[in-house]
Amino acid sequence: MHRILKYVLFGILLSALMSPSAFAGVDWPLPYDRREKPVKSLYTLVDEELEDGLKKAVNTNSRWRSLIRKKKMALGVVDIGNPEAVRFARINGSVMMYAASLPKIAVLLASAQALEEGRIKETPAVLADMRKMISHSDNPAATRMIDRLGFDYIEKVLTAPTYRLYNTERGGGLWVGKRYASAGERHPEQLKGLSHAATATQVCRFYYLLSMGKLVNPYRSRQMLDILADPALHHKFVGVLDKRAPDATMFRKSGTWRDWHADSVLVWGPAWRRYIAVALVEDPDGETIMRDLIAVIDRLLEREHQRKSVRGLADITTPDPGVDGRRLAVLVTAAVATEDVQPGLND
Repeated sequence: MHRILKYVLFGILLSALMSPSAFAGVDWPLPYDRREKPVKSLYTLVDEELEDGLKKAVNTNSRWRSLIRKKKMALGVVDIGNPEAVRFARINGSVMMYAASLPKIAVLLASAQALEEGRIKETPAVLADMRKMISHSDNPAATRMIDRLGFDYIEKVLTAPTYRLYNTERGGGLWVGKRYASAGERHPEQLKGLSHAATATQVCRFYYLLSMGKLVNPYRSRQMLDILADPALHHKFVGVLDKRAPDATMFRKSGTWRDWHADSVLVWGPAWRRYIAVALVEDPDGETIMRDLIAVIDRLLEREHQRKSVRGLADITTPDPGVDGRRLAVLVTAAVATEDVQPGLND
């Protein structure tokens, strides 16, 4: 009974702490309007606290710890709830891995760039293929888009100074060097000779730049977000987020081939649940690992925002023997309740 009362108290206090005013300035539609404001490089936004929390959460699983040590697992998380204070964390972020269908997001970007430049026409057939290759991960649709664009053009877009989503100085990144079909030549990337590749960091950068309206332009970024939204395949990350965050919009692309599993999602929900998550895994049980990983990531961010809400209110409260003293007492009670509830969040 005592523990139940603490949970009830925690819920009441957290509701008060997480009022709309606590998130003023972040309840904006995507992409963020950054036309008049600079966008910082994601490489400069690594947050030690978030990264330390991610490492601790992941390392509690001995199998995951082994995969990370063998460089068969790579992760990336970006908290984009506040565009003025984006936080980035990664594990094996620059380790390039085979990523199956996930690099179709690179074809999506090249397609949007080609449409903007007039290189290809914006016909119903083209738009339908762009959507099918992402939402349904349709290989024939992706192959038709690759044939329309050509490998040289896709490479030009990925390596352009504006994006550098494939960068040999940072471990490679997104790459598409083969049609999603049995026939056709290979155009492997130069570091590992992979035909469909990704790094966790570069996939995070893709979604980060997209959320800021910096892929091609705000209009084309919006178009790509619309294509990525509401995925038709509800497995891996989405299978778990459907239950944990039913009110959230998900912009997503995954990939699977044999033991290689990849998933990426931009989650846009109410209050705190606004983040990017990316995972690349080489393991026969990759599907299960992906589902477990996104639950751990979502809980980690949930706990962080709960604690920051309590600490944030405490920072603006000046202890005083009078009314302020009573407010401080409430904060202390909330902090105690928060700490008591934490073990339950891991259940």
